[in-house]
Amino acid sequence: MSFAIIQTGGKQYKVSASKIIEVEKLQTEKGKTIQFKNVLLLNDDKTTEIGSPNINGAIVEAKLLDNVKDRTILVFHKRRRKNSRKKNGHRQQHSKIQITKILSKDGKIIAESKLQTTPKQTKVTSKAKEIKKQTKKKLEK
Repeated sequence: MSFAIIQTGGKQYKVSASKIIEVEKLQTEKGKTIQFKNVLLLNDDKTTEIGSPNINGAIVEAKLLDNVKDRTILVFHKRRRKNSRKKNGHRQQHSKIQITKILSKDGKIIAESKLQTTPKQTKVTSKAKEIKKQTKKKLEK
């Protein structure tokens, strides 16, 4: 199983193809492709490559799924015997991304996600269509 370690938003993430992760908010539109060039480590089935600090030319591509907010964190300050209180709330913003490709420094694809463009038709839906056709024929008669 091949993976990479990338750095974004001051944090490091271990990613593999088709994995969905939440990172610090990225200023990009929903559905756009993002490239991470701060790749610290690449690992495929046979070799491991460690950067110092980054691997030049290595790229991890991802698709931005959505910009979301985290749950509310309450910040409460109280000074005892002073009748002083302060209550604040904070919701951190995140971006949900899905890793699509991991490219080595040569431009060779190490890992790629297999995204389905059209959903597979199941037996249930095909039977439902047949029943629908039969009922239409009966109504026409």
